[in-house]
Amino acid sequence: MNIHEYQGKEILRKYGVAVPNGKVAFTVEEAVEAAKELGTQVCVVKAQIHAGGRGKAGGVKVAKNLDEVRTYASEILGKTLVTHQTGPEGKEVKRLLIEEGCDIKKEYYIGLVLDRATSRVVLMGSEEGGTEIEEVAANTPEKIFKEEIDPVLGLMPFQARRLAFNINIPKELVNKAVKFMTGLYNAYIDKDCSIAEINPLVVTGDGNVMALDAKLNFDSNALYRQNEVLEYRDLEEEDPKEIEASKYDLSYIALDGNIGCMVNGAGLAMATMDIVKHYGGEPANFLDVGGGATAEKVTEAFKIILSDPNVKGIFVNIFGGIMKCDVIADGVVEAAKQVGLSIPLVVRLEGTNVDLGKKILSESGLNITAAESMADGAQKIVSLVK
Repeated sequence: MNIHEYQGKEILRKYGVAVPNGKVAFTVEEAVEAAKELGTQVCVVKAQIHAGGRGKAGGVKVAKNLDEVRTYASEILGKTLVTHQTGPEGKEVKRLLIEEGCDIKKEYYIGLVLDRATSRVVLMGSEEGGTEIEEVAANTPEKIFKEEIDPVLGLMPFQARRLAFNINIPKELVNKAVKFMTGLYNAYIDKDCSIAEINPLVVTGDGNVMALDAKLNFDSNALYRQNEVLEYRDLEEEDPKEIEASKYDLSYIALDGNIGCMVNGAGLAMATMDIVKHYGGEPANFLDVGGGATAEKVTEAFKIILSDPNVKGIFVNIFGGIMKCDVIADGVVEAAKQVGLSIPLVVRLEGTNVDLGKKILSESGLNITAAESMADGAQKIVSLVK
């Protein structure tokens, strides 16, 4: 789950991480009022969307007076920002962060992420702040320094200190940088983050070490114990189909293709998308109905797939272990009747109660194409859609 920059800064402030003063605004008048309350000579007007690259897209403006705040707020609010993370459709800006200006002396990058190769959290830093870390990794990888964190000991002061020296934080500010990194790590662990990224971390003219931007992503599997984080969820920033899927405990991610996929198991779902691509098709989604799906869940999964106007055919690929093929078949038949299915549907069933499942499908009277294998099903749905 993602949250907005200003929300991330609210969390970080509670952990002693220095962030600029700022206020959220939903209208132009609120933006001007926020700037008045901050009372600084320079204000920054920042678009709040769940995507990076806002500055390059015109979503971050420096205002030197209230008139400029009003002008920039009017320009940005309601604008559709297109960045490298939004895709070509972009995202509409519905809220702003009005923030005090900072006397920036130098920009750095600090980030925390789970390294799946070692199953440990890694603290990363670079003196190339303000640039996408992917660009730094590609062009100057020697400027990225890492500290692997022992999950029992946590981030040790010597590790934070070593990273601060490696990225050339001024010696007199190293202790503040250590406090900053420690607070960031504590927030990462306490709030079940998957990513905590500060880009840029800045050193200011008055000797502060501060998060000028903040990106926090959270592990969705841990949200049941993170009520404070859940309150930050902005449904307007999420795909409506993915929101609907979450209500039924379905793992759904929308893609750009035209072949809807309904599968049980994440690994099989990824393999299904791969084989559809292999035979010249384009998957419209990743959808894992899970091992304990009911006929109701399958019906809802169908409705979600069909709510995508780009879908021209559906491939159901089920391996029944815990999941019983007859339950899936009942769900497929019920869903097809409810939604009045008019596009090609290919079903491959294998495993527990497979013969009963196939019988249910064949006796349904619906136009369902049976497949004997995953490859056979992928070829058939690609052919039918084309």
